Amino acid sequence: MMAKLAVPLLILLFFPSFISSQAALPLQTTIQKDRSTSQYVITAYLQTPLKLTKFLLDLGSTYTWVNCDDYTSSTYQHVPCNSSIASLLGHYACLNLCDGPPSPNCGNNSFLFLPDNPIKPVDYRKVNGLNTALIDPFALPNAQGSLTLINNFIFSCARTGFLKGLAKGITGLAALGRSNISIPVQINKAFPSTPNCFAICLSRSISQPGVALFGSRGPYNFLPGIDLSKSLVYTPLLLNPLGKDSEPDKPLLSSEYHIGLTSIKVNGKMVALNNSLLAINGEKAFLKEAASSAFNLTTTKPVKPFAVCYPASAVKNTQVGPAVPIIDLVLDRQDVVWKIFGSNSMVRITKKSVDLWCLGFLDAGVNQMVSSWVGAPSIVIGGYQLEDNMLQFDLQSKKLGFSSSILSKGTDCAKFKFPTKRV
Repeated sequence: MMAKLAVPLLILLFFPSFISSQAALPLQTTIQKDRSTSQYVITAYLQTPLKLTKFLLDLGSTYTWVNCDDYTSSTYQHVPCNSSIASLLGHYACLNLCDGPPSPNCGNNSFLFLPDNPIKPVDYRKVNGLNTALIDPFALPNAQGSLTLINNFIFSCARTGFLKGLAKGITGLAALGRSNISIPVQINKAFPSTPNCFAICLSRSISQPGVALFGSRGPYNFLPGIDLSKSLVYTPLLLNPLGKDSEPDKPLLSSEYHIGLTSIKVNGKMVALNNSLLAINGEKAFLKEAASSAFNLTTTKPVKPFAVCYPASAVKNTQVGPAVPIIDLVLDRQDVVWKIFGSNSMVRITKKSVDLWCLGFLDAGVNQMVSSWVGAPSIVIGGYQLEDNMLQFDLQSKKLGFSSSILSKGTDCAKFKFPTKRV
């Protein structure tokens, strides 16, 4: 099972009140849900002088990329192909001689990346796929409300065509995946005395943001006086040896985060699993429990792409969303359970004369590349299922901490206590 997200914006020139090269950890920044796309937008600062920049948040990408067609900075550097840095970045390509004037997109003897767009695949017939790697300052707000600077942040250029399908104003992608040049790992390399760890809490609100925190295992303080680091349950992070960039004769480790699933329960009752592929007929189990006397729900005509829907008027509301059967994901041990309540399992559909609650799980089909691995993921936890859940990715201890829905604890992801002083 793997968790993968998506979302991002480049905005105006901005001169912060204070910039520090010393960490006042944790580093922390907002994650905003975009109104029109439901993508998740994370903010940071890039270039010289620093600009407030909004990126698509992606938990499965190896490296950050930025549209360099509009990139202006007095400090950017290309990565020479024969440099020690290039040797750490993998094997892509090298631009020996650039056929244009020097620019972020063009530099002689420059290492090249092949960035991608997880929302809309890039048509490499129309857009130059290979793009230069850059080094430039990158900054995030810290716990004191000022900015902490990383001077030598490594990322990839991209072209305007890479932005298709992304939320309006987005300028690139923020990589939080499992790699040696993801944002959390580069922060840890800049401040090695801090935990190699990051946490996210996605808000379902389009007006009030959630939060991303880097370099701290807690406390994670939310209103009204709740430290969510104390509510985390831990399960091992697993390595998938066959990542999305693998070739038949050249396997590459996945940059996505995987956890092990041993069983699934609906309303406390075990669901039959195919142990080789984790293929389940979960809809039947959910339908049966929803029709029981505890819920007394009858399906109605579904709305695509969903297969199971109920009239909203028949579904009661609770602190953790619509009153429907709870789905339990039993992970590495029987007492390690990720509970999915109605707020994360059901999607509200309101249009014209339709008002429905629909079961928000879809059949993604079979990916032949990953299915050739015995431990391939059969379930992908999407952004909707992660909303109002506190997640801690401990890269040092190789474990995932999760809270299940924090609505049950009387708070939500929009209630993180940011410092009073904000840049």
